[in-house]
Amino acid sequence: MADKVDLEKQQRNIEEPPRTPSSMRSPAMTSEGSEFPRDSVADDQTFVDSPGSPDEIDAPGEPKLDEKTERSQFLVKWDGPDDPENPKNWSRAFRWYLTMAAGLLILNATFASSSPSGVLPQLIERFHLGHELAVLTISLFVVGYCCGPLIWGPLSEQYGRKPILLVAFFIYTGFQVGSALAKTTAQVLIFRFLGGTFAAAPLTASGAILADIWDADVRGKALAFFTLAPFAGPALGPVVSGYISVGGASWRWLFWVLTMFAGFCFFVILFTMPETYAPVIHKRKAIRKRKETGNDKYISELEAEDLHWKQRLERVLARPFKMLFQEPMLMAITIYMSFVYGCIYLLFESYPIVFTEGHHLNAGESGLMFLPIFLGGILGVVIYILYFNPRYEKLIPQHAPRMVPPEERLKPAFLGAPMFVIVFFWFGWTSYPRISLWAPMTSGLFMGCSVIFIFLSLFNYIIDAYLMVSASALASNTVVRSAFGAGFPLFATQMYNKLNPRWASTLLGFIALIMVPIPFVLFKFGPRIRKTSKYAPTFD
Repeated sequence: MADKVDLEKQQRNIEEPPRTPSSMRSPAMTSEGSEFPRDSVADDQTFVDSPGSPDEIDAPGEPKLDEKTERSQFLVKWDGPDDPENPKNWSRAFRWYLTMAAGLLILNATFASSSPSGVLPQLIERFHLGHELAVLTISLFVVGYCCGPLIWGPLSEQYGRKPILLVAFFIYTGFQVGSALAKTTAQVLIFRFLGGTFAAAPLTASGAILADIWDADVRGKALAFFTLAPFAGPALGPVVSGYISVGGASWRWLFWVLTMFAGFCFFVILFTMPETYAPVIHKRKAIRKRKETGNDKYISELEAEDLHWKQRLERVLARPFKMLFQEPMLMAITIYMSFVYGCIYLLFESYPIVFTEGHHLNAGESGLMFLPIFLGGILGVVIYILYFNPRYEKLIPQHAPRMVPPEERLKPAFLGAPMFVIVFFWFGWTSYPRISLWAPMTSGLFMGCSVIFIFLSLFNYIIDAYLMVSASALASNTVVRSAFGAGFPLFATQMYNKLNPRWASTLLGFIALIMVPIPFVLFKFGPRIRKTSKYAPTFD
C-alpha cells in the first residue's frame, strides 16, 4: 500500500512540474499587487508562462486578487487571442485613425499653449501689463500641465481613457470661451491656468491609448507620427496668432479659434473614439455577462480589486511621484526631457529678440521662423520610420519569445543628443543682425529633428520599461517637464538681453552637453537598474 502511494506521488511530480520558488524570482516578479492582465502592452502568446515575462509581474501598490477568484471560470478576460473586443485586434486602418486622433488632441493642447505669443503686444496694451506678466498667459497654461497629469493619468487607469478625455475637453472648451470673453487681467490668467489643467488630459491619456492598441513592433512607428504633435503645436501657434495680430483682428479672435478647435476635438472623442483600456473593457464585458446570464459571479479584475477610497486616492495622486523618486532611470529621463522641453518654450522669447528686434520682422513673419522646427520634426519622423524602426523590428525575432529590451529604443537619442547641443551653438553664433536670418532660422530644422529623436527614444523607453503603469510614469514625467516649460520663458528675455543671444545660447548648449551621456548610460546600465525596480518588469 505504501509503495502504491509513493508511486502515485512520483507520477504527480512528473505531471506537475515544480513551481519556481519566490526567492528565485526577480524583484519585479515578487512585488506586491495584482498581476498584469494578459491583454497588457506585452500581450503576446510568446510570453505566456515565460519566466520573468510581464505576464507574471505584479503591478506595485495594487492588492492581489483572491486566488479563488483568479482561478475562477467567472473571471472575465479576453475570449482567446482573436477576441474582436481586444483593441489590438481592431482593424489596422481604424487603429491608425485612433493614433492620428490622439495626436490631434495633443496638437490642440500644445497649439493653445503657445498661441498668445503673437498677440502679446495687444494684451499688454489692452490690460496695461508688463512684459513678464503678459508672458504668464503662456506660462500659466503650461503650469496647468503640471497639475492635470497628476489626476488624468492615474484616473485613466481606473476609469478608462474616453471618459477622462470627454470630461476634460468639455470643460477645457468652456475655459477657452471664458478667455475670449475675459474683461480683466485676473480673468485671463485664471482661465489660462485652468484651461491648461484640463488640456493636459491628452498629454498622458493619448500616449496610453497607443500602448493599448499597438504591439511593440508597430508602436514605435505609431509613436513617431504621434510625437510630431507636441512640437507642431508650439511651432504653429505663433504663426496663427502672429497673422491674427498683423491682420488687425482682436486678440479675442485667437481664443475663439481655440474654442472652435477644442469643441471639434470634443466631438471627435465623443463620436469616433471608443474605450481602449483593457481592464475597463473587461469590466463592461463582465457587467454585460451578468445581465445576459443572470449570474452575478462574473467579475473583472478591476471589480475584484475592490480598493478602499484611500487606496484609490493614493494610486491617483501619489503613485506618479512615488515612481519618479523611486526610479533612478525615470528621474534621469525626466530631467533630460524637461530641459529639452523648457528650451522649446524658451524659444518663444528668444526668437523675437533675434528676428523681430535684430532683423526687424513683424509678428507674422517672426512667427514663420518657427516653421523650420516643425519641418525638422517631420524630417526626424521620416528618418525614424525609414532607418531606426526597421532596425528595431529586426531585433524582435532575435529576442523571441521575450520582448526586445527597452534599451534598444534609446539608439535614436545617440544621434539626437549631440545634435541638440550643436543647434544652440549654431543658433547663438549666427544670431548677429549682420548675418542672414537664414542661418539662425535653419538651425531650427535640426532643432526639430534632434528633439524628435530624443523624445521618441525616451517616450518609447518609458512605455516599454513600465508597461501597465506607464500612464503614471508619463504623468510624473509630464508634470516636471511642464514645470520647466512654464519656467523657462519667464527668465528667457532677461537672460538673452543681459548675456546677448550668443552667450545665452552658448550657456544652454553647455548644459545640454552635460546631459548627453544620459541615454548612453541608460543603454549600458539600464538592464541592471531595471532588475532592482519595483515597477519595471524584467526582460532577461
